[in-house]
Amino acid sequence: MTGLFLESASSALRRRCTSIRLTGAAIPLLLSLSLPAHADWQALHALENSGAVVTASAVDLDSGEVLEQLNAADRLTPASLTKLAVAATALDVWPADKTFQTRLLGVGPFKDGRIDGDLVLQGMGDSTLDHLALWSLAAQLKGTGVTTINGRLVVNTAPFGPLGCETKDRCDALQRSDTAYNAPLSAVAVDYGNWCVDIRPTGIGSPAVVSTCGTAQAPIPVDGTIKTVGPSAKPTFWAERVTTASGEMLRVGGDIPLGGNISVYRAMSDPALGTGLMMREVLREIGIVVTGSVDVVHTPPPINAYPLAQNEGLSLKEQLGRMLRFSNNYVADMLTLNLAAAQRSQAPAQLSDAAKSLSDFIVRIKTAAKSGKATPPPLFSGSGLTPENELSAEDLTSLLAAQYRNTRNFPAFYGGLVVPRQAPFQFLRVGSPAWLDRVALKTGTMDDPHSVCGIAGYIRKKDGGWIAFAAIVNGGQRMRHVPLYKAMEAARADVDSILAKY
Repeated sequence: MTGLFLESASSALRRRCTSIRLTGAAIPLLLSLSLPAHADWQALHALENSGAVVTASAVDLDSGEVLEQLNAADRLTPASLTKLAVAATALDVWPADKTFQTRLLGVGPFKDGRIDGDLVLQGMGDSTLDHLALWSLAAQLKGTGVTTINGRLVVNTAPFGPLGCETKDRCDALQRSDTAYNAPLSAVAVDYGNWCVDIRPTGIGSPAVVSTCGTAQAPIPVDGTIKTVGPSAKPTFWAERVTTASGEMLRVGGDIPLGGNISVYRAMSDPALGTGLMMREVLREIGIVVTGSVDVVHTPPPINAYPLAQNEGLSLKEQLGRMLRFSNNYVADMLTLNLAAAQRSQAPAQLSDAAKSLSDFIVRIKTAAKSGKATPPPLFSGSGLTPENELSAEDLTSLLAAQYRNTRNFPAFYGGLVVPRQAPFQFLRVGSPAWLDRVALKTGTMDDPHSVCGIAGYIRKKDGGWIAFAAIVNGGQRMRHVPLYKAMEAARADVDSILAKY
């Protein structure tokens, strides 16, 4: 409205200038009215004019003043910027040293080293359970004197139950995966719901050894071979996980140069079952026999179950660091499920239902701060894998401001963000010295069904004060896919402009 008013006043003055003699005092006023108003987020505004859709805002956290804004209240697809809401909500519910357990329980008589009944692997939503933790559980079990489980190995996913798949990537992974980020969710999942595939070169011309990390033998079939070639040869090996009516298997091929071992991660189609198969193999290799099958159940264990071993996962602070710094989707969505379970009398049946806890948190902080519209943002996952998620720059700067003012939680929250000079991704490690050292942020990117590039975090001012900022670029109807480098260049240029002023 201000820009429109200035333009109208300037036009009116120009129309009257032929009949009015201007005084010396009136000339500067006329010139100031004739100049175009300063455009906030100029580079992003230019990108918007090219067909992108943009929301951006920068807020001085010392004064509360909005320094620059561009469609700040418009909600767009944020991709992994959603993880900022997960981190803030988690720290609001739990202390930074909160951990999640995974336990081994016995069901049935235990005598002379034998349990005549089932061994239960009970998950409690620890997203950081890894293959080394399975060995710790197995060693503890062996320490109790157990040598034989005369029954099944039961993987118990209560309280979450079967979660199914709600995103295209995770649904596709039920049949096949050649990557790690799309593993389906489960209350019990090793290595973020992935098969950690260990590839060890042998002699030149001989097949490499392909197994799973931490075990001498893979618990599922491996189809194909990877040939060992000379150390100067180009690596061409590949590995994928496929699921057929007979179960999961690994398919491999290509060449690997002679040298060190390489590990790759491939999503499991059923992380609970895959973790059970890994656990049984670890038990076998440590000398404990399981005579029965590996089964997955979703109901609480029997009341007569007794504890035999337990593993504490990483602390919440460590989980948030992995989630924010490396954008770990599995940690984000498992924390979202755990948050909903902790805040309700009944665990959520689906991730989309659990994500309402994130929307509710954003409404609470915006209502308390009286910052913009406090309608719930549509969120369906904590990872941001769901393109239906929507957040505005205003939502994000309100969240960042609330964390900054929360002296109890801010150290753990801020500690998970990335300083560009030390970022794990090359596209952040370019720019001015101020960008590289005075900014701490989270990124969010996506390609389908439209492009997404977002950044949000904190700027340290020259005087030591703080600014919260957020900028999201989505592909629009006129430009469905905005190249990542273009969106990042524009966002970085505008952040550099703010850095220069403050």
